[in-house]
Amino acid sequence: MQWRTMPPLSMLRAFAALAEARSVSGAGRMLNVSHAAISQQIRALESRLGVRLLARNGRGVVLTAEGAQLAMAVTDGFGTIARAVDEITGADAERPLQISTTPTFAAQWLMPRIGDFRSDHPDVDLMLNPSPDLVDPTPGGIDIAIRFGRGGWPGLEADMLLHSNIVVAAARRLIGDREITEPADLTDYPWLQEFGTNEASDWLHSKGVTERRMRGLTQVPGHLVLEGLRAGQGVVATTRAFVEADIAAGTVRVLFGDDDPQSGYWIVTRPGVLRPAARAFVTWLRRQSDTLPAPV
Repeated sequence: MQWRTMPPLSMLRAFAALAEARSVSGAGRMLNVSHAAISQQIRALESRLGVRLLARNGRGVVLTAEGAQLAMAVTDGFGTIARAVDEITGADAERPLQISTTPTFAAQWLMPRIGDFRSDHPDVDLMLNPSPDLVDPTPGGIDIAIRFGRGGWPGLEADMLLHSNIVVAAARRLIGDREITEPADLTDYPWLQEFGTNEASDWLHSKGVTERRMRGLTQVPGHLVLEGLRAGQGVVATTRAFVEADIAAGTVRVLFGDDDPQSGYWIVTRPGVLRPAARAFVTWLRRQSDTLPAPV
């Protein structure tokens, strides 16, 4: 490494704080210095690099393309340093393990199994954050995210946990044995959708159903979507794994489905070594997935 060409750590630290806070005053509060000191460090860094890193946007600032590139690098670098310091000193041993996942996954898959982890690791405190929003793992924040998709999130590591495709399904008490041949046939029925998401409307739109809308759309918290499905309150677009038992019992019909080998729930972490509690949780997740039936 060419240490002589590396900008001083004080400049990089100020820029990393500004990139996180998105304001000069916010970065000053994070580092307990004045906003003038932050501005001075950023100007010196831009002068040293010979590029603009920031652009004014009203009272705030936005990163230029070069600024965004540098922000990603310094955030990763300082994050790696912070994790190493925490592991060496044991500073993060008492910090709860923070898990981000969708409400449906939390209710249908994680919570019924979490007691097993608690039995094996009674010393690990957990914070579960069920949310439809995509939340990136960050140093000192979310340790592990469990996401549905096809993997490949930039800057993050993803390991398949549970393979499952999205299906459009309805209870027999709602739809009976009616023959459904086209997605447009389903616009005559009410739909259920997890609050904060667009699964139902996005699926219909992807199938070319744009001129007509569903008869009625009810948005509910994720853990209530499948309860409503089973009660015959609406058609849903959901993960097949969560309704497999209902399908086998004949109470729920799969009306449409996709076959994508990359589709499923993924364990998402930041690159690098996980702290011990996070490693234990990931190991436990993989062990749980190994006990599941073969994907369908």
